[in-house]
Amino acid sequence: MSMLANIFTAAHEQYPTLNASLVLLAIVAPLAAALSLSVAGRLTDGAVRTMTVVGFAIPALIALWLWPSYLLTQPDGGYAFTSRSFTGLQTFGISLYLGLNAIALPMFVLAGLTGLAAALYTLKMGIDRLRLFVVLLLIMQSGLMGVFASIDVFFFYFFHEFALIPTFIMIAIWGRRGRKSVALEMTIYLTLGAMITLAGLLLLYLEAGVSEFTIPALQMAFYEGNLDNWIYVLLLIGFGILVSLFPFHSWAPRGYATAPAPVAMLHAGVLKKFGLYGLIQIALPVLPDAAASWGPLLMWLALANIVVIGLVTVAQRDLKLMLGNASVMHMGYAFLGLYAFSVIGVGGAILMMFAHGLSVALLFMLADGIERRCGTLDMPSMGGLAQKAPVLMAFFVAATMASIGLPGFANFWGELAIFVSLWKSEAPWVLIPAILGIVISAIYGLRAVASIFYGDSPAQPIQGGDLSKTEKLAGVVLLVGLLVVGFWPRSFSDAIHQSLVDSPFAAYEVQHVHTFED
Repeated sequence: MSMLANIFTAAHEQYPTLNASLVLLAIVAPLAAALSLSVAGRLTDGAVRTMTVVGFAIPALIALWLWPSYLLTQPDGGYAFTSRSFTGLQTFGISLYLGLNAIALPMFVLAGLTGLAAALYTLKMGIDRLRLFVVLLLIMQSGLMGVFASIDVFFFYFFHEFALIPTFIMIAIWGRRGRKSVALEMTIYLTLGAMITLAGLLLLYLEAGVSEFTIPALQMAFYEGNLDNWIYVLLLIGFGILVSLFPFHSWAPRGYATAPAPVAMLHAGVLKKFGLYGLIQIALPVLPDAAASWGPLLMWLALANIVVIGLVTVAQRDLKLMLGNASVMHMGYAFLGLYAFSVIGVGGAILMMFAHGLSVALLFMLADGIERRCGTLDMPSMGGLAQKAPVLMAFFVAATMASIGLPGFANFWGELAIFVSLWKSEAPWVLIPAILGIVISAIYGLRAVASIFYGDSPAQPIQGGDLSKTEKLAGVVLLVGLLVVGFWPRSFSDAIHQSLVDSPFAAYEVQHVHTFED
């Protein structure tokens, strides 16, 4: 370990701009691969597959390199690996200002790992018009890496929209039955959420009167004067729609159930975290008074996500609809972490976002594999798959246990930190329905395992065998991420804690009723 630490430290000291260039490369590489596939003439399937793997592997490898590099060189949790491009736009207060802090780092790693897994699975799907599908998926991946690497708020928002547009197109072309109406519903909901968010961000920029439209500049505005607290309401509604906060959640289950598996993996696993990430990086530290004032409302909405949507999840027969509703349900825990208004609660929400992203992406990938083998997503019509695909069953059970919050997986630490913060909040009774959500998760998760893998085999013969080598590799990429953070949560948590302690949010927290004593 010490030798590896020396390698990362020496590389940073000898080539101080290397990591900053790598952050930019993680955004550019998928886009360059997409453009190359678009303009190239006739290519063999092997060439398309090679360019696909390269386009997604580069961001993943960069994220894995920057993870320990950040921990070794930036112990205070602040921004590192920063660079500026398009500086001519600074006249308008914007530029392509990139970098990572302790809050952005887990999301950056999540985007890299999930993108690689989605690409590997895409190559085994036998999808029609593979080249066009991969081009759109690469564009989406470029936007995802840009979202969490952007310090400039304009480009933070721009990259989200850049990643969102291919999502609608891929669902409309390659989705399941009813794909066009689902794509239209998602377009309406997410465009509305994005426009409300944009209005809130622009009002915040104008109200703050800062010269740069960056996250640090907006956070400094908190120290310099009072900001209009109603801006927080716009941000909460706008970001809330994008995260599927109750009651703005109805687009998500149908959207994920209809989307091609790689699209569901990237959107449910990564892109949906944009809203929570924005609330944590921008709304909470810049408008803490408003966040505290609207905390009780957020609490009730988050509990509705957990309990109401949890019961809806239990009632599902369709496997992908069940996973779509479960994804909405688990976002409630992250919102409860924000409600608790403490360093440990917000830190738990960040860990929860990372862990949920990996586990839900793995579950959607496996659900698609189950559908292709059983010819249906109706769980009561399945059964006996364990005999035909034991490795598939092992991955599905592991992903289900991670989603429930079993110790050893990253989800456990996120949920535990959120539960501790709720116990220390002014309404500790909230812990009871929150724990009830764990019971609900266990019910629908274990029932799905029993229905799919055990019991009598269905009348329809199971098509195909176990997971292929490529599918196994995609699953391992996601599962290893869950296990590494599950067994070593401090690989993220120490830096996250320091970043939150040094933020304007923590300075306000000590005066608030939700104060948490470390």
